[in-house]
Amino acid sequence: MSVPLSILFAQSLSSASKASNLPTIDDSTQELIQSSLKDLFTLSSRIVGLSLFSPNETLEDISTADLVYLLVPYVLSEVRGRVRTTDREERIVVLKQTEKDLKTFLSYLDNYEIVPHDERALYGHQASAIVDPSKRRELKIKQYQKEKDLQARIEALRKRRRQAPLLDDVDTDFDLIACLLLSKSAKSAGDEEDDIDSETEDIFRETTLLLLRLKYAQSQTQIENMEQELELLSRAPPSPPRVPHQTDDRRSKIRENDNDMWKLDTPRSSMGADGPLLDSSGKVLRPFTILPSNVVERARLQQQVFGPGYRLPTMSIDEYLQIEKERGNIITGGGPASETAPTSSEQLALDGEMDGTLDGEEKSETKRLKDENWARFTDENPRGAGNTMNRG
Repeated sequence: MSVPLSILFAQSLSSASKASNLPTIDDSTQELIQSSLKDLFTLSSRIVGLSLFSPNETLEDISTADLVYLLVPYVLSEVRGRVRTTDREERIVVLKQTEKDLKTFLSYLDNYEIVPHDERALYGHQASAIVDPSKRRELKIKQYQKEKDLQARIEALRKRRRQAPLLDDVDTDFDLIACLLLSKSAKSAGDEEDDIDSETEDIFRETTLLLLRLKYAQSQTQIENMEQELELLSRAPPSPPRVPHQTDDRRSKIRENDNDMWKLDTPRSSMGADGPLLDSSGKVLRPFTILPSNVVERARLQQQVFGPGYRLPTMSIDEYLQIEKERGNIITGGGPASETAPTSSEQLALDGEMDGTLDGEEKSETKRLKDENWARFTDENPRGAGNTMNRG
């Protein structure tokens, strides 16, 4: 008895989701990838054998439960891209196969006209082919905004279905597709009770179509990145040939001499940290560091090993302002209050008007002496006496 398509697809998505969170180089990750690829290959052959998608059909002819299987080539490309490779030729083969899967996925969407014309025009331009940096940046921003808009619309539809938020219960794209696939399976199991009405069916269908449009946008970007990587790999120098085990003795000796010239000496375990620094021929026997003889200076240098490469502040801003104020470098006063305040002469006149008080008499006498000194100064220095009229 053959396994249903939904279960087969769910198994491959589960293995791919587990492998996506593991290092690609691990053997356990590659086992999950190979298991997922095996299920995807079987699923693809069964979809072709069942003629699930025909070029003679339109989008309306495809049932909502079958729409999710349009994502099989996309999932296959994602899983195939994580296959471990050891050299350039293997990586080129994997990239070409992955690119072929993505183009198959894009051809499905183009045949059924799932992606609107404006989105096809937006993602039809490659950002790397645009010379003007401002235009290239503008194109990337528009593409990013379109992807965010599609993700927001998918999230809104999931909330209408009273499901958990997208980012809370879905860790990878494979989990998102599996959720949509499981929803279809649940629908098939609940047909007898008519639990899923036409409104829910429309929500499922719209969510799947939005997800296909989102993967269309991401596939265009991935194809562009793959083409750039293939170009770099094609221009890379070929891998050096493997050195045979049996070589000419003379060449082997020359190679050994070259290696000895650039090879570090093996540390001598018999020489401790307190052993001699140089041998009789002047060769260094152990590592050493030149430091000053002053103990204080050596301690200061040791403290700076893990310190920052810039000078740290030694005082706060308030302390600095207080020191500057004590030095007299900060001017105080001024403003409207200073403009309305009386001058020294006006203040003396006001204080002198305090008749009958000792302080008033002292201020009056001070004002009189000031006026007398000023009168004597004006008599000795008449107006214009210091002007030589530029006569030297």
